[in-house]
Amino acid sequence: MEQPTDGTGTPRRGQRTEAPAPAEATETEVPGARESEVRESGARESVVRESEVRESGARECVVRECVVRESGARDSVVRESEACEPDTPGAREPEAPTPEACEPDTPGAREPEAPTPDTPRRPWLRRLRRTALVLALVLLVPVLATQAALRVSYAGDPADGTRTRHQDAVWLGHAWVDGRKTDADLAALGRRLATTGIRDLYVHTGPLEHDGTLPRGRYPKAHWLTDAVHEELPGVRVHAWLGDVLATETPDGMRLERAGTRAAVVRSAGQILDEGFDGVHFDLEPARSGNGGYLALLDAVRRVTDARNVVLSVAAHQIDPLPALHSVAGALTGHPKWWSQEYFGQVARRVDQIAVMSYDTAQPLQSTYGGYVARQTSLALEVTPPTTDLLMGLPFYYESDPSHWGHAETVPAAVRGVRLGLSRTDPGRENFGVALYVDFAATEADWRAYREGWVSAPGAS
Repeated sequence: MEQPTDGTGTPRRGQRTEAPAPAEATETEVPGARESEVRESGARESVVRESEVRESGARECVVRECVVRESGARDSVVRESEACEPDTPGAREPEAPTPEACEPDTPGAREPEAPTPDTPRRPWLRRLRRTALVLALVLLVPVLATQAALRVSYAGDPADGTRTRHQDAVWLGHAWVDGRKTDADLAALGRRLATTGIRDLYVHTGPLEHDGTLPRGRYPKAHWLTDAVHEELPGVRVHAWLGDVLATETPDGMRLERAGTRAAVVRSAGQILDEGFDGVHFDLEPARSGNGGYLALLDAVRRVTDARNVVLSVAAHQIDPLPALHSVAGALTGHPKWWSQEYFGQVARRVDQIAVMSYDTAQPLQSTYGGYVARQTSLALEVTPPTTDLLMGLPFYYESDPSHWGHAETVPAAVRGVRLGLSRTDPGRENFGVALYVDFAATEADWRAYREGWVSAPGAS
């Protein structure tokens, strides 16, 4: 390919040319010789240039082909075809080969650059990713399977007749014994209960001291309450709700492993029964599954309640939804939330009435919460003696936190779950009911859902 000229035959290369010889030159210039030399020089340069282009193109083609062989990328094939056609008129001059060429066989070729330190091909990084994936699957798959099973448990229709047996209960706040409630409040409560199946009132009378004693100043209006209920609400029983925090997960709290503490609790039970209560209701938390001190306390109090012909009842933890889950939870979190089904049965055989706290379940959906309650109902029915009243708790309050999602733990979902569990396990059981927690947080919507879903009494409003 000839280079463009400036009209004299001199190539435009950007370099300077030599100055013309002086006029006094001794040699005589032959006409046409200079022109011949220029043409010959241009022809030689054109041949050399064309040869360089072809040689460069060939080298480029070889380099590009090596890149294609090493990487296998399809776009490199396109680049190769573009680079290997240097003879096409008007074709662009091929670019110089880049340093990231492959490993050519020619001696002296540059070695490929080593991978940078942040390359993702590191074996340890691949192993880390695989381990993280396996751990995620190990944790996620059981959770998803459990959620699916709970939704299935919430499916179906409850059996006919699985409604109130008029043995329900409600937890009432401390205001009923400390002087804040009046006769007018009691009359309003009576009107409320008239359209329900509630028979038992768990009235907060404690809490107990950690040593098991009960200061008398905590229930100044207790006798007024028991007398008024017996007069105004015949057939309704009033229980003294006694509770405390157990020292099972923190240094502070009641220690039931101590015989002296248990003896003080027994004396406190007798002391509060002197106020005219129809029973004692214990809510001691967290009582771990297998707690022998708790069972010993129930045995001792039962002798007192039997002698007085009154009721012994307890608020009970939920039952393991999966075998030995309380042990796993205790090992991982230090908080074994559940009781084993066997331990639940041991408690149920020692009392007259057992109310399951079937709320604060951490379930995210109404369907999974309802399915969870259905499962709890079945598990409790399987081990509770027919002579013991079994009550399932309903959440008459609203909170929204990881342990209790208010949009999921609703009264309608709980009632439906209770009815489904009862239908599947023991639909004809008489000593059965629900317990509403708690009066001071309840809304009209809660009461209406309870009546419509569980009571269905004619004229209920």
